Amino acid sequence: MRRARYDCVRLYDSIRTAHLERAHEQVPATIVFRTRRYDFDAGLAQGLDLVPGGALSMAVTLARSRVSVLEVNEPLMQSGLARSALAVLTVRAAAAVRRRPVRVVSYAIENRDPFTGPPPGGRLRSRVRRWAEVRASRFVAGRLDRLAFGTADAQTLYESVLGHRLAGTATRLVPALPAPCGCTAADREPDGVLFLGALDERKGVPLLLAAWPHVVRAHPSARLTVVGKGPLEPAVRELAGADDRVRLVVDPPRPEVHAALRRAAVLVLLSQPRPTWREQVGLPLVEALAHGVAVVATEETGLRSWLSGHGHTVLPPGASPAEVAAALAGALVAGRSTASVLADLPAVDGRLAADRWLTGD
Repeated sequence: MRRARYDCVRLYDSIRTAHLERAHEQVPATIVFRTRRYDFDAGLAQGLDLVPGGALSMAVTLARSRVSVLEVNEPLMQSGLARSALAVLTVRAAAAVRRRPVRVVSYAIENRDPFTGPPPGGRLRSRVRRWAEVRASRFVAGRLDRLAFGTADAQTLYESVLGHRLAGTATRLVPALPAPCGCTAADREPDGVLFLGALDERKGVPLLLAAWPHVVRAHPSARLTVVGKGPLEPAVRELAGADDRVRLVVDPPRPEVHAALRRAAVLVLLSQPRPTWREQVGLPLVEALAHGVAVVATEETGLRSWLSGHGHTVLPPGASPAEVAAALAGALVAGRSTASVLADLPAVDGRLAADRWLTGD
């Protein structure tokens, strides 16, 4: 249980490759996390101060370190509430003992109230857990010094659910838009459609597979590349075996992901709502925009208004396979240029801009 190397500490429940890539560009910080996601790239971890561990070891690390800025998980992230509350208590107590100020901040993209409706199961244990989570959420929110919102939907939700707790918190909306990726350009495949992400129902994979025959009837030269892993891999593999215009790439290294993004003309992410889940932003959408790729998405993403206002296609989550196919074929025919997509993006990545505000003076 060592001390943090930096006086800025970021708390993650689970850490993934995207976090590691971003950490190399953010204000230097120690990252304290509980688990690694399946896409954790050990190579990208080189040079970063990563501290794994449970709640107790996290608290000891924070208590022993001279923390001036602590970034906790957002107050409506249920899975991280207990750790966030404990972290806030620890650094506030340590700061009082040392008589050294500490700033507690967070970055929010949640667009679904996790406390709406009865708790899962409805049993006494579930009700007690819900009671504790609601109070932990209010506790964390009420002790934030700064809170950045990545989407307007998140800002609206927080103002509605926790507005009274945030009365003394400085807030700012910084859209979660990427800056153009600096990787080497490549020739586009003008008929290339890319799916990138988890191969499961939440990401709309069944809808995409059902739509694909309609796509090739409308646009016979269309090609589909599916990049990712998940429970629906067999279904994608079956389609790829029956149609040589479909290719499946399972869990490739990051350079191959960037290469796929550089080649694609259109990225599709058909996120579908679930009782306990809603797409917040959609990392594949952000990565596609950063590479100048046109997007076909659903209204579930918190970026839906921006996408529809900047020439991308946004469908209702209940769109039919034929409607999805028409959108994909239309995007391919439109042939939007890389330059036109990139021209709409900010010069500074939105998450990095938010980080500078959260941690800066």
